[in-house]
Amino acid sequence: MTTLDNSLFIVIASFIGIAIGAPAGYFIRKRVAEAQIAAARKLAESIVEEAQKEAETIKKEASLQAKDKLYQSKMELDKETWERKQELQNLEKRLLNKEENLDKKIEALDRKENDMGRRERNLIQQEKKAQEMEKEYALLLDRQRNKLEQAANLSAEDAKKGLVELIENEAKADAAKAIKRIEDETRETAVNKAREIMALAIQRYAGEYTAERTVSVVNLPNDEMKGRIIGREGRNIRAIEAATGIDIIIDDTPEAVILSGHNPIRREVAKITLERLIADGRIHPARIEEIVSKVEQEIEQAVKEAGEQAVFDTGIHGLHPELIKLVGRLKFRTSYAQNVYVHSMEVAFICGIMAAELGLPDKPAKRAGLLHDIGKAVDHEVEGSHAVIGGDLARKYGENPKIVAGIATHHDPNPESLLGILVQAADALSAARPGARKEMMETYVKRLEDLEKIATSFQGVEKSYAIQAGREIRVIASNQSISDEGAVALSKDIARKIEKEMNYPGQIKVTVIRETRAVDYAK
Repeated sequence: MTTLDNSLFIVIASFIGIAIGAPAGYFIRKRVAEAQIAAARKLAESIVEEAQKEAETIKKEASLQAKDKLYQSKMELDKETWERKQELQNLEKRLLNKEENLDKKIEALDRKENDMGRRERNLIQQEKKAQEMEKEYALLLDRQRNKLEQAANLSAEDAKKGLVELIENEAKADAAKAIKRIEDETRETAVNKAREIMALAIQRYAGEYTAERTVSVVNLPNDEMKGRIIGREGRNIRAIEAATGIDIIIDDTPEAVILSGHNPIRREVAKITLERLIADGRIHPARIEEIVSKVEQEIEQAVKEAGEQAVFDTGIHGLHPELIKLVGRLKFRTSYAQNVYVHSMEVAFICGIMAAELGLPDKPAKRAGLLHDIGKAVDHEVEGSHAVIGGDLARKYGENPKIVAGIATHHDPNPESLLGILVQAADALSAARPGARKEMMETYVKRLEDLEKIATSFQGVEKSYAIQAGREIRVIASNQSISDEGAVALSKDIARKIEKEMNYPGQIKVTVIRETRAVDYAK
């Protein structure tokens, strides 16, 4: 009986129970309950039976999977075992080969050891013989030395000392003769050509020179203007110094104000600002800041135009804009009162001319000459030599390594490249021209004294005279102490000492004069 039949039966039984009454309904409900219990039992039995079948199926599948995995594991184990076995066999073969090689090497070492033993024994015997011969030689040498000392009436030390002195004097004399001969031979071929190149370079270029000082002077219409520049309680002068970064010196100098500062650009800004304020008459902090701002813009434009003009005049192309600005800034920089901007252009032209005469490209030479002092545009802001600073700036802005080396080494005793030598020569030509540079009286006198002191410090020098404004030193040498060849060596020694101990622009000529005087009396 299905569940639907049971339910229908229950419903019918319920109607019958209502009709028949309580006694009949009791038996009907009992029957219904028994039917439901029987149906539930059958359902439970079927569920259990299906679960058992499913469990058997799962068990069989698990058993099959386990057997499969076991088989695969066995196969992998067999494969690994075979590989290990092959590897062990290969190792065994290599070990056997190494063992054979070691046996051969041991046999060879044994043979070498035996040979070394025989050679060592032979060497010991030869060493004994050599020691015996050395003893005999020492005895013979002592006998001969004693005989020579008795014959010459001199000790060995005295003879050795005299021989060393004789050889040393002869070597010095030969060296001086060789130096003089080489100089004479070289001078015949080199001096004329060098003079020709330098003279041509100087003749083909003539530049204008300006002598500017490290301080600037602003002329005033009258001394009353000093009070207006100072302002009430000094506010005007403080405003100018704060805006320009330049110290303003107001002293007893009539109708003049002095501007002092290391930065030439700022000093020029302060000078132009003061001149405009004096001409305008309106001097107060607000007006000062306005004028300073305008002048700074004008100076910046002037710097750029000056750099572009220098590049155009020298015919250089492809220069970095920052390097062009730095070249323009050199217009406001001086060295020994020589304007560095004009000096750099002159060096560029001289470099180009000398390079052309030597058959070298003139464009790189001009480029290196124009940029050789570029470090002086910022040397008041950056530590180090202006040559090294200039080389770093050129490298930073993409210049050729040869140009960088020419800039960085133009003050070195031995420049690394021919370009560096050209820059150094052109720089010396421009700086050493009479009147190109100026120096303080105290420095000038001290340099002359140092020159004469260095010259007289050498043995055999009687007197020395610095002439040609310190460009030449004349040395009077004793004819008894120094020979003609020794005078050549003396001039070189003095020149080397001057190079080592002194700082000076250009070059210094060292002339050693030695004369022989014959004196007699008529009676």
